[in-house]
Amino acid sequence: MSRPTALVLAGPGTNRDRDVAAALELAGANVSIALTRDVLDDPALLDRAQLAVVAGGFSHADALGAGRMMALDLAAVGDEMRGFVDAGKPLIGICNGFQVLTRTRLLPGALGHNAQGDFDCRWVVLDPVGSSRCVWTAGLTHPVHCPIAHGEGRYVHPDPAALADAGQVALRYRSTNPNGSVADIAGVCDRSGVVLGLMPHPENHIVARQHPHHRRGGGGHEHLGLRIFENGVRHAKAR
Repeated sequence: MSRPTALVLAGPGTNRDRDVAAALELAGANVSIALTRDVLDDPALLDRAQLAVVAGGFSHADALGAGRMMALDLAAVGDEMRGFVDAGKPLIGICNGFQVLTRTRLLPGALGHNAQGDFDCRWVVLDPVGSSRCVWTAGLTHPVHCPIAHGEGRYVHPDPAALADAGQVALRYRSTNPNGSVADIAGVCDRSGVVLGLMPHPENHIVARQHPHHRRGGGGHEHLGLRIFENGVRHAKAR
């Protein structure tokens, strides 16, 4: 079967777009990277893609709040973004991309400043939630190891229990809750399960040697963040 077409959305200040592209290519997709202004000029870029990623980093230097400016850019193609999701095409927002997707209301909840008030960069362990409807984490049984790098990663939601009951909690922090997110939530999906947002960076653990404890037996292949991208690519191919 042919490789699905993946679109990575980037903007001024994002710095994980090439990392995401590498993950998607390794997972079996053909990848192109486009700036948000490219999509504004040619919304058909979304129509031609079979899956998409809003990359992480610090878009527009987090001016006026993390992800706000990029979210305003994408609001101009809001109908196209909603059509992409309604068509069942998988979409994932990572770190700043998660912030963008909550601000555009494609995902529930919001992201606030870390509870400790500091920027935090460390490796964390994520537990996939078996009851989640998320296509990106479907079938994952082993914890995922990957790093975080954010100052506004505290997930907030008025009713996390209802979110979990609806199958929208996709990932929880296992090792530690690094930012004070409610109910240890690290990743959430929309009601359809095709849109995922998470603050940690699975694109930075796509080969075992990237793990800081690799030489000591840590972060084996079963814990790769690559598995999340493989699920997204698999879902896109099956549509």
